[in-house]
Amino acid sequence: MTATEQDKTFKAKLGSSTKKNWRGLNGPVLFGTFGVLLALFAVEFVPRWRVNAALTNSIRDQRPTVSVISSQRPADNANLVLPGSTQAIQETEIYARTNGYVRKWNVDIGRKVEAGQLLAGVETPEVDQELNQARANVAQATANADLARATLTRWQQLVDQKVVSPQEFDEKKSAADARAADLQVAKANVKRLEELQGFEKIVAPFTGIVTARHIENGNLVSAGSNGQTAPLFRLAQTDTLRIYVTVPQTQSRSIAPGQSATVSVREIPDKTFAAKVVRTAGALDPTSHTLLTELQVPNNDGQLFPGMYAEVKFAFRHDDHTLLVPRNAVMIRSNGPKVLVVDAKQAIHSRAVKLGRDLGDKVEIVSGLAPREPLVANPTDALRDGAEVKVQAKASNQPTAPTKG
Repeated sequence: MTATEQDKTFKAKLGSSTKKNWRGLNGPVLFGTFGVLLALFAVEFVPRWRVNAALTNSIRDQRPTVSVISSQRPADNANLVLPGSTQAIQETEIYARTNGYVRKWNVDIGRKVEAGQLLAGVETPEVDQELNQARANVAQATANADLARATLTRWQQLVDQKVVSPQEFDEKKSAADARAADLQVAKANVKRLEELQGFEKIVAPFTGIVTARHIENGNLVSAGSNGQTAPLFRLAQTDTLRIYVTVPQTQSRSIAPGQSATVSVREIPDKTFAAKVVRTAGALDPTSHTLLTELQVPNNDGQLFPGMYAEVKFAFRHDDHTLLVPRNAVMIRSNGPKVLVVDAKQAIHSRAVKLGRDLGDKVEIVSGLAPREPLVANPTDALRDGAEVKVQAKASNQPTAPTKG
């Protein structure tokens, strides 16, 4: 047997012996060793895994909490609600037109009066005396004018007979003209005083409600309204009321005379009043960029009072492709308006949108959003694109249908 053959025989015996030894160890020793390794793994790895999981949960619990709302399709009509206050269609303060004393007042606050109705009477003894004197002056001026005219007639005959010179006739003619002018002045003075005497009767200039009375019987009143003289009455015509509202620039081209609107007041919550746009300023205010608009509201039943706070509601039709979102969901940035969209993994993403009309508490989104996408309400600058957040219950933002009057 050669050395090579001896070497192969030795290796074969050694391999057979090793396999027998390994098979002998394949029992309890092998499982015991595996159990020890598994125990060491559990002792070392499981606590670390728990710590990492707790740290991860702690980090996730520190996510900012946000409220979300959903973009919605608008209803057939959407409302633009603007504040305003009611005013009488006509309102005036009534002053005395002559000096005197209040003889008697006939109406008090809340009284409805007709145009031309007597409100109060004023005694004017000084005016009465001046009128009597003026009438006497008219009589005197009439007599002087008659005498001058008769004298002129006689001098005309003398001139025709060439008894007197034309110059003397011209002098008499000038005297007669002067007496006639004096008569006209006297008559004009009488007319002025008669008109002043007519102001003793304080009458209503139009049909309305007496809203203030500042006189008592016997009060001294003075003519004029120079700021130091108090008015006698204040009168308001309330069968029709006017309301002024300032329409934002974004809606200014949607407002036109003849357009309908509804008016509501807090004091009458179960009723609305029909109103109509009668005129607009035709230009935007350079400071506020709003359009001054006047509406009129019929008020024959007198339920509305001048000076009441009111809400004016305009109804506008929407484009079928637009969406409505609350104003507080839109961020205005230097590169355009944006919203924050929350995805299924509760991560936020900045989305550029194109705005339409401003409807007060809501704005139109023309493009950039899909219906019912969840948006962050009241987003802040601390929210970054891609950041994870915790979502609260969704806020209600369903568009309201227009109120029917």
